[in-house]
Amino acid sequence: MSRIIELKVKPNARVSRLTRSEDGTWLAQLKSPPVDGRANAELIALVAEEFGVRRAQVSIRTGAGGRRKLVHIAE
Repeated sequence: MSRIIELKVKPNARVSRLTRSEDGTWLAQLKSPPVDGRANAELIALVAEEFGVRRAQVSIRTGAGGRRKLVHIAE
């Protein structure tokens, strides 16, 4: 089974955290800046930790260069 979640990403935050909104979307606050894919790499690690899967099981489907992303989690 796999799932796709919608995320809004805020880079350059003070702390890294992943929280769920009431409307079902997720907010990812990341310490990393959006440079050279560092924020995306941190996002993948954060999602993998939250859902208890390996990093290789998490991929960004759409929005790799933007703040709104669809992330696929293979379980």
